[in-house]
Amino acid sequence: MYGNDLSAVAGFLLASSLKGKFELGIFAATLGGISLIIACGCVINNYIDRGLDAKMARTKWRQKMIDRIGPARIILYGSVLGMVGFGLLLAFVNVLTVAVGAVGLFFYLVMYGVGKRQSTWGTVIGSVSGATPIVGGYTAVGGRLDGAALILFLAMALWQMPHFYAIAMYRYDDYRAAGLPVLPVKRGVHTAKIQILAYIAAFTIAAALLTAYGYTDKIYLATMLALGLAWFIKGAQGLQYDDEHWARRMFRFSLAVLLVFSVAVAVGALIP
Repeated sequence: MYGNDLSAVAGFLLASSLKGKFELGIFAATLGGISLIIACGCVINNYIDRGLDAKMARTKWRQKMIDRIGPARIILYGSVLGMVGFGLLLAFVNVLTVAVGAVGLFFYLVMYGVGKRQSTWGTVIGSVSGATPIVGGYTAVGGRLDGAALILFLAMALWQMPHFYAIAMYRYDDYRAAGLPVLPVKRGVHTAKIQILAYIAAFTIAAALLTAYGYTDKIYLATMLALGLAWFIKGAQGLQYDDEHWARRMFRFSLAVLLVFSVAVAVGALIP
């Protein structure tokens, strides 16, 4: 959730920089609304996935919490979070950002909820919902979708693939026990490693497009190219290293990539 909030802030600050105006009230409403919608999705998804979570070592405690709280209270709580979140965006931001939030929530709870149980493509479907917070932060400022919003969406969707595949690799036994057809389990760890490299390269290119189309500065470009190269090299090392330990390092590095990318996006239009 924190990563989603971070990306939403980055999108908002980029749009504010391009517009030449920062509005604190809209920023607070945007961050609050998006955070509540994300929380809504997390709460309801935990209920939907209770059967799967019970089979996984890292999430089996959730089943006990659900039983203790009760399904009705969980659904009510999640629904209230969502209604308040959408209400904030509708009252203080704009309709487009409400729509972006709705798309993200729908893809997370419905499309990804079904897809992850059926196919390795579930991860790709899930990346749509994970890429909407940065777009919502961006559209909150100008109330429109443009090239920058599309590039931000693409970059965040691509970033999630190496991030999630790394998780699926070091939590391989959990996903296999739950019967989820994630790529490392379904098609093998080596295939997942190759795809990680492809997605890292694609993410780096997508991130660079912000400068190519004049939304960010050359310092941002140099930062992202260097970061992408470092990530790719670390990914390539996985072809030789132990799977679990390498995957954990890749997961941690992906979080660092998200942090640097978000900061670079936030200040990328400010530096001449």
